[in-house]
Amino acid sequence: MDSRTRSLTLGAIAVTLLLWASAFVAIRHLGGSVSPGALSLGRLLVASLVLGVMVWRRPRRWPTRRDLPLLLACGVLWFGVYNVALNAAEQRIDAGTAAMLVQIGPIIVAVLAAVFLGEPLTRWLVVGAVVGFAGVVVIGLGSSGHATGDLGGVALAVLAAVTYGAGVVTQKPLLSRLPTLEVTFLACVIGAVVCLPWTGDLVSTVRTATPQTLLLVAYLGVFPTAIAFSTWGWALARSNAGSLALTTFLVPVIATVMGWLFLGELPPAAAYLGGVLCVVGVLLTRRKPRVRDREKVPA
Repeated sequence: MDSRTRSLTLGAIAVTLLLWASAFVAIRHLGGSVSPGALSLGRLLVASLVLGVMVWRRPRRWPTRRDLPLLLACGVLWFGVYNVALNAAEQRIDAGTAAMLVQIGPIIVAVLAAVFLGEPLTRWLVVGAVVGFAGVVVIGLGSSGHATGDLGGVALAVLAAVTYGAGVVTQKPLLSRLPTLEVTFLACVIGAVVCLPWTGDLVSTVRTATPQTLLLVAYLGVFPTAIAFSTWGWALARSNAGSLALTTFLVPVIATVMGWLFLGELPPAAAYLGGVLCVVGVLLTRRKPRVRDREKVPA
């Protein structure tokens, strides 16, 4: 990789992390004025429009019939349920805590990949999962008595992490056969369809909301969704996947700082310890077992 490509890749990664972190803050800010379902629908409609323009500006390759079950699962779980659950969670907990909890997603991915994709279920994976979920428990206990959080919000954020992990696992086989942009666009459209029951809420929001609120909803669709997923895919094509995935640990840090600057909120003290445990758990799941330990864990 030449120096120019390396610089562009680092720039794409930085843009992705900043935009994803900003989404947690924007969602938290909108929580008091836009319902979780309406916010999800508005964000996904905007993102679908932007991604659709990007897809139609170049040659396209569409999925076959055998791809549809995985595509539907990805769209329903990752783009539909995930967004609604995260939006609902951030009506109860601060942006930094939500970002920390969603960061257990890689553990979910590793566990589900072992179950459904036949990837090795190593001892380190089991240990990492236990440590990561211990972090969730610590965050939950700390948030339950904090002014900006409660156990319900923690549970919703964990649901978001689970559906994110399931979405990644269903997306993985698709990306071996289809371009990233087409998969992301179609999954986004499916997610929007899932959120159609909240059309009435979105219409009411559009009629009564301030211009600033509508611009922030549009921002979520254009930047953290359409643009950030595109820059992430561009960087992934030019980087080591494992190393690139580790950079997402910066998202909770950035989200916490942005939440403090723009919303005046900080996670409860216990959330920092829980967040560290979540990160350690993910790192443990990525540890390579020694040759003699590579057998699968007995059921």
